[in-house]
Amino acid sequence: MAKKLMKGSEAIGEAAIQAGCKLFFGYPITPQNEIPEYMSHRLPQIGGTFVQAESEVAASNMIYGAAGSGERVFTSSSSPGISLMQEGISYIAGSELPVVLVNIMRAGPGLGGILPSQADYFQATKGGGHGDYRLLVLAPWSVQEAADLIQDAFDLADFYRNPVMILGDGLIGQMMEPVEFHPDRKPCKELKPKEWAATGCKGDRPTNIINSLFLDPAALERHNHKLQAKYEAMARDEIRCAEYGTEEPYDVLIVAYGTVARVCVTALEDLKEAGIRAAMVRPITLFPFPYAQVRAASEKAKAVLVVELSCGQMVEDVRLAVEGTRPVHFYGRQGGMLVTPEEVVDEIRRLLTVPQLEADHA
Repeated sequence: MAKKLMKGSEAIGEAAIQAGCKLFFGYPITPQNEIPEYMSHRLPQIGGTFVQAESEVAASNMIYGAAGSGERVFTSSSSPGISLMQEGISYIAGSELPVVLVNIMRAGPGLGGILPSQADYFQATKGGGHGDYRLLVLAPWSVQEAADLIQDAFDLADFYRNPVMILGDGLIGQMMEPVEFHPDRKPCKELKPKEWAATGCKGDRPTNIINSLFLDPAALERHNHKLQAKYEAMARDEIRCAEYGTEEPYDVLIVAYGTVARVCVTALEDLKEAGIRAAMVRPITLFPFPYAQVRAASEKAKAVLVVELSCGQMVEDVRLAVEGTRPVHFYGRQGGMLVTPEEVVDEIRRLLTVPQLEADHA
């Protein structure tokens, strides 16, 4: 199939349709408005349904009901809108329903601004709503990868009966790049019939009940143990990351995700030309985080530099991965300001002039 030049938000919408999604419930908020706009146009063409809810709170409960019927459903929003959805997301996770969520992050806190940011990392990976639940979180760095991960997200959501979030920044939503969709694509997981779905039984089978309420504390504890076992399976089987330059000797390891990692790849090329040895690990799954891969790559370096569009959030997971064996440094921009390759190069040059760095890891 020929490639097509598409805006990121439009490619996300088309990828969802290619994955079999026929239901979208959401509420507009920049910088991801092109997703619901695209779905409102495309879904009626394939016999699907688009509903603009009266709020993000309403949308999160609509997707709960639609997912309970066994249909593939998704919603999209941006930072404050995702905040409003958190109660519904907790209900969806507690009821073990497959839903795909897209967050095209904007700068915050509060209303913030519509320019690119990565300041929702904590919200996405550490819960966001109430209770002991986790989302699978995938972070694309290109429009093509965003389209590919959306399709995988529907398979993963069905396989684990759990919400899956695609986390991107405003650049992913707004940039235009060539995208290719594969009509013969195979699911990334082996999927079973949705025998749990509330589709009406007419006495032919036991009644299916979609619920997250457990008045018996012992029953609720068993349910939580079941959920935790599922999250442990995700952490074991679903880790995705990419490595750049780790096969060669290097002094500094960069850890970055999303579009910031693209900036850092350019920085790696500039560093190589300057005779400075550096490599990078790019987490693609933010939960589960690739702790073992980051730890292994850090052991070859004198120091680790985490680059984010935030005040420093993923840096905490990197420090957990490294466990104090190497110094972990942070460089970030906020408010919608972008990191440049030159800034990354300058920061690495600065790190390599710190006398204690050589003394600690000679």
